[in-house]
Amino acid sequence: MADFVLARKSRNIASTMVHVFLNILLGVMAIIVTVLSNSPALGLVLVLVSKWRIFAVRARYFILNFQANLVDLIVGISVVLLAYSAGPAFLPVDFILMIFYCCWLLIIKPMSSETATLAQSLIAVFLGMSAAAILAANLDSIVIVLVAFCIGYAVSRHVLIQSDDKNYLLTTLICGLVFAEIAWLCHSWAIIYTFGASGIKIPQLAIILTIFAFVYNYARQAMIKYQDDFRFKHILGPVTFGIILIGIIVLCFSNPIFNI
Repeated sequence: MADFVLARKSRNIASTMVHVFLNILLGVMAIIVTVLSNSPALGLVLVLVSKWRIFAVRARYFILNFQANLVDLIVGISVVLLAYSAGPAFLPVDFILMIFYCCWLLIIKPMSSETATLAQSLIAVFLGMSAAAILAANLDSIVIVLVAFCIGYAVSRHVLIQSDDKNYLLTTLICGLVFAEIAWLCHSWAIIYTFGASGIKIPQLAIILTIFAFVYNYARQAMIKYQDDFRFKHILGPVTFGIILIGIIVLCFSNPIFNI
């Protein structure tokens, strides 16, 4: 019996080590092949192959399985596209993306607490909209509107499903529509903040939607908590802070020198 327990522990340790190694390999290689090939194709293939379990289900479960993995896909695809947008030479941003993606795969993604779920969603919003704003800047506005809707829908669903909210469909659609509307409004004045030769680019749209997603989730939780006794004062602080912060960003940090 003791030998069986020891053998099982050894297998668990070995499988854990293999799991860690494969995730680190994915996080590093997704960026390396993207930069070296100067194309996002190979990096995206690696991300999609790593999600093979999405397709390893019966057809009737495919859509549900796909939706359940949307946030992880958004993060993985965005990391690859951001590395591609930085150019064919290795820059500090590429190493930052490598480290972050490895941390995402090993630490952030496996978490399932309410706080972790919200953090995962906000990360997906920030990275997803960053990649969309940078790469779709010179395309028709319908592209970024559709991408924003999908991201808004995915992150809202991610939070609501984790919290066992049974009436999540309408909320997720509203969130997606608000994301799409904000993206459409911001598309005509796309501001991207750059940081020297580091390759780091942060679109104003990504910051605004991340703030909105946080306030939106806070308001939703407050409405559920107080139900019939809900008053605007319950969300006054976060809403006021969000409006002020977005106002400062739009009014004080929209210098045309950043305009792409």
